[in-house]
Amino acid sequence: MGFSKDFLWGAASAAAQIEGAWDEDGRTPSIWDNIPEGKINKNETCHTACDHYHYWKEDVELMRQMGLKAYRFSVSWSRVIPQRGVINPKGMEFYRNLTDALCEAGIEPMITLYHSDLPQWVFDLGGWNSDECVGEFAFFARVMTEALSDKVRYWFTMNETQCMLPDFLELAGGDEDQVYRRMLLAHGRAVCEMRAAAKQPLKIGMVVMGMVVEALPGIISEEQAAAMTFSDRGGFLTMLRWADPILLGQVPESMKAILSAEDMEIIHQPLDLFCVNVYGSANFYDNPGRKNPLSYPGIPKSHIGMPIRPECMYYMAKFAWERYHLPVLFTENGFSNIDFEMTDHKVHDPQRIDYIRRYLLSLRRAVEEGIPVEGYLYWSVMDNFEWFHGYDMRFGLIYIDYQTQKRILKDSAYYYRDVIAANGENL
Repeated sequence: MGFSKDFLWGAASAAAQIEGAWDEDGRTPSIWDNIPEGKINKNETCHTACDHYHYWKEDVELMRQMGLKAYRFSVSWSRVIPQRGVINPKGMEFYRNLTDALCEAGIEPMITLYHSDLPQWVFDLGGWNSDECVGEFAFFARVMTEALSDKVRYWFTMNETQCMLPDFLELAGGDEDQVYRRMLLAHGRAVCEMRAAAKQPLKIGMVVMGMVVEALPGIISEEQAAAMTFSDRGGFLTMLRWADPILLGQVPESMKAILSAEDMEIIHQPLDLFCVNVYGSANFYDNPGRKNPLSYPGIPKSHIGMPIRPECMYYMAKFAWERYHLPVLFTENGFSNIDFEMTDHKVHDPQRIDYIRRYLLSLRRAVEEGIPVEGYLYWSVMDNFEWFHGYDMRFGLIYIDYQTQKRILKDSAYYYRDVIAANGENL
């Protein structure tokens, strides 16, 4: 038994990281357009990025050539709602055109509502330090659902709140417990609005950062690894604090003074998927107190410094299914490499090809054990603005020349195309 015939082979991106056009057609800035000087590598900005706002037709065609079955993209909140209570028709037109083009290309569109780019006008209201942010996000969710749920079935409220919370606090300060509470409330309110406004049955989830602990023979049993994966020792970085309230309606012990029964009635809404971004193992960060055999000089790592541990895919799928009993969707997994156009005018990235193969083999192990996996979305569909790292880290299947906006399908894009065509049988 291999991957199901309707397995969602895809790729992902985020608006702030690829769109550019930061002040065009009525869009107002997000907090990433106004990051204080010195925070981002070389003081680079996301103002232009990959200029996907203008190159979206070419980008969809490249996705079609790769044979993608699904594409997860995020909506720039401030492009659609540039100020309080105002819907920008030009912004909405962009996402409608993109969605229509994806459908015409046979690619399942998937929308993330919030991928870190809080509108500056929401930030000025207090952002996640204000209860008003919860209502504004719910309004945004309803607007997008009313506009696009006729074509879009897969929706994700937020991406990696574990990272967004500390990023917001670094910019604005505030009470981390209350920021956590408001983010969860915003998720719950958004799900309610989306279900009410949906034009067809939707599959809804919230994307968490997968900090999974691997089992290690003779050191950490599978039972111990699962318990460590869902422990509360990592504070707000742990999955437990986010996934348990929204999926199980259970409040972690450390949060019982923060989340009331009334809060939980809003937060705990029926969801359809366990959505997770996985790049490596938490064993490197959550040492069980003895020598870690996974850590040694010269360990294989990506350019961004992430140790390569394909086994994380298997254990994440297994532990998530056993705890939450929902189909698992891998919403991100990818490899940063040192890529450039070579003298033959191609981009050769054998390390990324090897990475993808190893991680998909691990995922196939989970599938063959009967764990329901909805799909795999490679991060990222194209090279992009990588948050505080700027443009030095390249994760894409599509190479972007940031000086000319020239696009080149990397060798890994052709490899992934062949994997998709074979439904993973050629791994």
